[in-house]
Amino acid sequence: MRIFQVVLIGLGVIISIGIGSYVNQKFVSETPELIVETPILVSTNQVTTASNLFPKISMDDVPDNKMKEDIIYGFNLFNETHIYAEEKVGANLSCTSCHAGAGLDENVASLVGVMADYPKYIARSGDIVTIEERINGCMVRSMNGEKFEVNSDELEAMVAYFKYISEGVTIGQERPWAKSADMKKVPTPSVTDGEKLYQQSCVACHAVDGTGNGANTGPALWGPESFNDGAGLGRMSKMAGYIQAYMPIGAAGSLSDQDAADLAAYILSQDRPEWTGHDKDWPQGGKPSDIMTKERRDQVKDGTINWEEVLADFK
Repeated sequence: MRIFQVVLIGLGVIISIGIGSYVNQKFVSETPELIVETPILVSTNQVTTASNLFPKISMDDVPDNKMKEDIIYGFNLFNETHIYAEEKVGANLSCTSCHAGAGLDENVASLVGVMADYPKYIARSGDIVTIEERINGCMVRSMNGEKFEVNSDELEAMVAYFKYISEGVTIGQERPWAKSADMKKVPTPSVTDGEKLYQQSCVACHAVDGTGNGANTGPALWGPESFNDGAGLGRMSKMAGYIQAYMPIGAAGSLSDQDAADLAAYILSQDRPEWTGHDKDWPQGGKPSDIMTKERRDQVKDGTINWEEVLADFK
C-alpha cells in the first residue's frame, strides 16, 4: 500500500525516490537524455474525473527549442528530487512521492495546469505567493531540505516544466483532476487500529518501521528521511484524505473514513523531523487544529492526546 504517491502543491510539502549511482547535475549534451525511474502508480479507477477534459501531456512531445533542456531537467528534478537536487533535499523523497507520474497522472494529485493557479493567496503564508515561492515551500517542508536560490538553474527548470505541463490551461478553467482530497469531517481515530491496519496492508511498500523502499515506489512515511511536521501531510485532515483518495494501490477509495483516519493517526504519531516555524505559520489567523506537532506525538505516546481538540475544526 503506497500512502505517499503524490506533493500536493497546497500541502506544504512538494515536496518528494531508489538512490543509485545518479548524480545531481544538469544535462550537458546537445540532446539531453531523459532519465526516468518508473513509478508504480495508483489505479485510475478511484476517482471520477472528466477524462475528456484532461490534457494528455507526454515528455516525448517536448518541443525541440531553447526550452527543451530546462523542461527535461525540471522533469527529472521533479521525478527524482532526492537525486537531482540531493544537496537540497533532507529526505529520501521526490515530488513524485506525492504527485504520481511527475504530476502527470490524472487521478493522483495531478499538477497539470498548475501555473494557472499562481500567484495565489496561501493562508499558511498569510500572503500571495509565486510559483517559485510555492516550490521552495515544499522544499523546506515536504522535502525537509533547503530552498533553491532565486534564479538558480534548478528553480528555473522546475518552473519551465510546470509551464510545459500547463500549456493550454487558462486561469479560472475548471480542472476536475486538481480537486482537493482533504477529509472534511475526520472521525475520532484509534492509533492501535491504525497500527494493525498498517501492518496488514502497508508494510510491503513502506516497511515495518515506515522507512519505505524507495522514493517513488514506497516513500518513507516517518523517520529522519520523511517529510517534517510542517508539511501539509503533517495534518490529520490532509493525510486521512490522501490515504482514502489514493490508497491502497489497485483499490483506492475503498477505505472507510474511520480506516483512513486510524491510519493517518498511526503514521502521524511516529517520530519525524520537526518544523521550526510553526509559530510563524498562519500569521493572519485561522490556524487549523489538526497539525500533528512533536507535542502531540508525545501525547499519543503517553496516552494524553485529546483527539476532540485536534479535530475540532473537522467535526
